[in-house]
Order: sequence, then structure tokens, then C-alpha cells
Amino acid sequence: MKCFSIDLDGTLLNTNREISSENLHVLKQLKAQGHSVIINTGRAYDDVIQFAALKSLQLPIFTINGTVIYSETKDVLFEASIPFSRYVELFALLKEFGLWVMVYTNQGGFPCRNPYLQGKNDQEIEAIFADYDYGQLLNKKDLVIYKIMAVSRHDQLDKIDAVKAALHGKWPLTIASSHPNNVEITSPEANKGAALLRYQKLTNFHFDEIFAFGDGGNDVEQFKVATTSIAMANAPAPIQEYADIITKSNDDNGFAYAVQNLIEF
Repeated sequence: MKCFSIDLDGTLLNTNREISSENLHVLKQLKAQGHSVIINTGRAYDDVIQFAALKSLQLPIFTINGTVIYSETKDVLFEASIPFSRYVELFALLKEFGLWVMVYTNQGGFPCRNPYLQGKNDQEIEAIFADYDYGQLLNKKDLVIYKIMAVSRHDQLDKIDAVKAALHGKWPLTIASSHPNNVEITSPEANKGAALLRYQKLTNFHFDEIFAFGDGGNDVEQFKVATTSIAMANAPAPIQEYADIITKSNDDNGFAYAVQNLIEF
């Protein structure tokens, strides 16, 4: 069985956050041919199934960089988390750097999840986070913390590098960036590559080949386990270096183009 592991933002989605008819056609073709087609994203589940096409196709969905793995029938096969004590330590460190912090949980995103910020300017974003009471999360019953995402202003990208340096080796965590102005922190058990290996064990599937498509730093781990890794033309140069193939951009149907013209399967 062959596997196609596909990132969403910057990969399958164009800059208008839409799935083109060309990309959707190829997704349907691959599934009809009996291949395993997986959405492998940093998004939370609710931010994936808002796309009616993905919901109707009944694909396995790996969310929050491999933190939660859903089967085709949307059963939870695996779930990783960050302990509350670690969340408290992380939050304090991130706030020292003056970053906007989002907490992804089994009860939603607090104060929101990243897609809600898209299209907003820095002043609008600042208003969302300015007076939010993060302490109340500690009192929520049965709360599970999946991911902590910190975002900088676009003119303060140096803060992201500084945070990564401060976190390096400090705690057992997975640290990645889907965009230059963010850092995504998850359980050490969670990354997109580990999720692909874990899914095969959980389902007793064996992938003869894995084709991984992505554009961000959180795709590097799935590139490492893939037989063939495909980066989008819009991916930053350091990410492209991890890829076997560079396809067209996400605005030029790069996913569909790669499947139809660049890879053999």
C-alpha cells in the first residue's frame, strides 16, 4: 500500500485557504485507486473538517502535528498531551518573550486557534490576547493540553529564534514552526513523522512507499520518514533542502502537479 501524507496550510490549501478543484480531483483519484491518503496538519480537528470536501472524503486525519490521530471513521487512535505542570512552566517562559500564546486542548483553543488570526493585523491580534486570563484553564475539568503555540509580530521574528534557543534541551518536547513567526510545542511523542509510523502499527497497515507533501518546519519530520518528500515552491529555502522534489507553489496546484508529473507510483 502506498501512502500520501499531505499538509494543509501552504500545501493543499492555496493562499485563500481553499482546496482547488484540481487538488480535490487528485485526492479523489488517489483514494479511488486504493492508496492511503492522509491529511497531516498542525491544525486542530475542527479546523480541518470545516472543509466539506475533506469531511466527505473520509480520510484519516493527523492533527496538531501528530498529537491526535483520527481514523477514517473519526475514531481517536492516539492522543498525546502536555502535563499541566509543564504548561505552567512553558507559559511563563513564552510570556517573558512577549509572544502571543494559544493553548490547543480537547475543549478548544484558548483564547483561540491560529486560523482565527489569519487576515488580522498585529493590532487586531494584540487585542485578542491583551487581557486574556490563562489561569482559568487550570480550573477546567478534564482538560487535556495538546499544543502550545506562540506567535510573534512579523517584525519581531528574532523572538522565535530566541525562544527556540531557550527551549533547546530544557524539557523533553517536540518543537517546530509551521510559519516563520510561530513556534509550536507538543508532546515529545508527537510529530508528523512519528504519527505516520505510529499509524501503521495501530492499523496493521504497511506502507510500501510514503509520499509526504509540505511547506513548513513542522513537515521536516514527515519528510525524514518518507520514501519521497515533496516541498512546495513556496516553502522556505531551508525546508526545501529536506525535500527530494520541489513542486509548484500552493497557488499553482503544486500538490496535483507533483502527483501527475513529478513522482512515479
